[in-house]
Amino acid sequence: MSSQDSILITGGGGMLGHALADIFAARGQTAVALARNQLDVANESALQNAFATYRPTLVFNCAAHTKVDLCEQESAKADAVNGYAVGMLAGLCRDNGARLVHISTDFVFDGTSKRPYQPDDPVNPLGAYGRSKLLGETELRRNAPGQWLIIRTAWVYGRWGANFPRAIVQAARAGKPLTVVNDQIGSPTYAPDLAEAIVQLVHSGAEGVWHVTNSGQASWFDLAVATLQQFGITAQLTPISSEQWARIRPGSAARPAYSVLDIRAVTQRIGRPMRDWREGVADFHRAVQAHGF
Repeated sequence: MSSQDSILITGGGGMLGHALADIFAARGQTAVALARNQLDVANESALQNAFATYRPTLVFNCAAHTKVDLCEQESAKADAVNGYAVGMLAGLCRDNGARLVHISTDFVFDGTSKRPYQPDDPVNPLGAYGRSKLLGETELRRNAPGQWLIIRTAWVYGRWGANFPRAIVQAARAGKPLTVVNDQIGSPTYAPDLAEAIVQLVHSGAEGVWHVTNSGQASWFDLAVATLQQFGITAQLTPISSEQWARIRPGSAARPAYSVLDIRAVTQRIGRPMRDWREGVADFHRAVQAHGF
């Protein structure tokens, strides 16, 4: 990555898109960040027009249909946005000599591992969202440009967009009793930390599949507790099992019980450890205090 790169960010209205744009702005680089209403990545002619207009040499694909439960009812839309659109984007990058950085997910795994997942571990998604994201990885490889990166991450949150910590804070402030699953384990990841690591990976010339999250692991209940503590909110918070949650919300998608990603390779590559997830939650609180949601 150089200062001469023409940078395009799809999904620019989301958490990671905003975080990436902020990094480039701080470095004095211009990045065109297009939100969903500005660029529908599932529309091939819209993608072609974006390439003709902006002539990117480096593309970050942050666009996705991320509502996991809704993907079960909208599997065709999930496949279009999370899957086939990635193939079209990869083909355009290939034909125009651009590099592609695509964001994927821990949901490509089934959660049966007893250790953090490595990038070359077998994939086996449990639901429509994970299957659509795996389709995106497959389509990228099928239409691969000269240089590409797949970044698998997990449990991302930030000041922009819908996410779990934001929902917990808003529900608690509204005085709602909270029931939170305590037997699904992952690595909560603060969007600005993720963005910084991705930029460093690209700058280092990394290629292929990488796992990037904050360090440490937690349950959703642990994340809820840490978030409410940071915000100084006292709430009625009850831990429940995934089985209990499925009875409360029978339309919910199956989620991996354990989806911690092995991030040793990325910490070696960028020359520093990823911050503990609790530090990310503290920064999230500071950002919300300063700027609001």
